[in-house]
Amino acid sequence: MNTPAVQLRSRMPRLAPLTGAAVERARLRVVPRRRTRAARLPFIALVTLLMLGGVVGLLLFNTSMQQAAFATTALEEQTQILTAREQTLEMELDVLRNPQRVAEQAQRMGMVPHQAPAYLELSSGEVLGEPAPAAAADGLRLLPRPPAKPAVLTPEPVVREVFPTGTPADATDARGSRGAARDSDRDSNIDRARDRARG
Repeated sequence: MNTPAVQLRSRMPRLAPLTGAAVERARLRVVPRRRTRAARLPFIALVTLLMLGGVVGLLLFNTSMQQAAFATTALEEQTQILTAREQTLEMELDVLRNPQRVAEQAQRMGMVPHQAPAYLELSSGEVLGEPAPAAAADGLRLLPRPPAKPAVLTPEPVVREVFPTGTPADATDARGSRGAARDSDRDSNIDRARDRARG
């Protein structure tokens, strides 16, 4: 009879060569360190290209924005000029459409207003009303009457008497009030002296 110990012993010689190889393989050994260097040149070239592309793109974007700003400024100035021109033309058109101006122009051309017009009824062809010949527009006033002048603007005239040269009034005008007083005193003294001489 074979016991389990006997069976184990009988199998051991068969496993012995396999176990030695497995133990030999299972032993840890220090493996020399291998340095694997990744190629840096493609990475540096890629980063450089990305940075250059970003800078060039930023410059192109800035240039296009400045050109758009210049174009916007030019268009705004043109809009202001055209708006001012439109307002000027509208003012000129309003002046030309003014009824007062139209009436004056018509009067210069010899046209007169018609006082009693006649109407034509289109359905029957009948004339309604009695047409009267146009009257001369002598009495038609297109412009308003000028306003009356206030009395303050039309004062009464000031009248000054002019004496011949050498009279006391002329001396008064020439020398002033002080000179006139002195002359009158002198004249009165002369008159007194003449009166004494006569008397």
